[in-house]
Amino acid sequence: MTDPFDTRKAEAANWFRSLRDRIITSFEELENRYGTGTPGRFDVIPTTRTDGGSGLMSIIRGGRVFEKVGVNVSEVHGTLSERAQKAMANHAIPGIDRDPRFWASGISLVAHMVNPHCPAVHMNTRMFWTPHVWWFGGGADLNPCLEYAEDTAHFHNQMQKACAAHNASYFPKFKAWADEYFFVPHRGRSRGVGGIFYDDLNTGNWEADFAFTRDVGTHFLPAFVPLTERRVNTPWTEADREAQLIHRGLYAEYNLVYDRGTKFGLETNHDANAVLMSLPPIAKWT
Repeated sequence: MTDPFDTRKAEAANWFRSLRDRIITSFEELENRYGTGTPGRFDVIPTTRTDGGSGLMSIIRGGRVFEKVGVNVSEVHGTLSERAQKAMANHAIPGIDRDPRFWASGISLVAHMVNPHCPAVHMNTRMFWTPHVWWFGGGADLNPCLEYAEDTAHFHNQMQKACAAHNASYFPKFKAWADEYFFVPHRGRSRGVGGIFYDDLNTGNWEADFAFTRDVGTHFLPAFVPLTERRVNTPWTEADREAQLIHRGLYAEYNLVYDRGTKFGLETNHDANAVLMSLPPIAKWT
């Protein structure tokens, strides 16, 4: 029997792929317009999940603007093992003990910049389905090593616009969630200046929740690209580079120790290189 959700799954997966294409085009345009030397181009690498599903990992390494940027999309399916369910401890999944099948699709992006004055950034949006429940999740957060209040304000303003068209409570709620989620307990600080984060979004209206998730993705480029254009030609010093590398160490610590997506990807046997794409190319610790 055809799953009535199959059409919605395909619609979501197609959106994540189209957003990926839009972002890759924009980032390669930045590589063409700024810096010296040969512009970076995305290497596109197919990925597979041994238990079902596949994806694309697209990476620039050593670009003129992006020291490393990865834009991944995936569509995976299978059954949730007990270990995978534990990796999703925040989710109480109805009926998973009777039917552990799942399907998930999403886009995940992390950019580490050449110029220390350009902020690193993360964005992901996703849809998760089981036979008994579905939800959307994601968000975007800014991770500067050298903070500019006007950059933070611009980024948050774009995230607020993404939320405002859907629910007045979303931005304060999801901004607070990002501040909590991206906090690094063992360092007593956040990994960046936040943004928005949401999970388990199921209002009972799939179309409305999907529309909000699309808006989060659509507002990403207007939130991030102007900051890169503003800072990419700012002169920087070795002290600035040192601050950048140490901040990247904090970013790596968070992603390896706390990030739910990293844990889930590894526990469900997705391509390890794709799961760990978010790690910076070079980092330092004091």
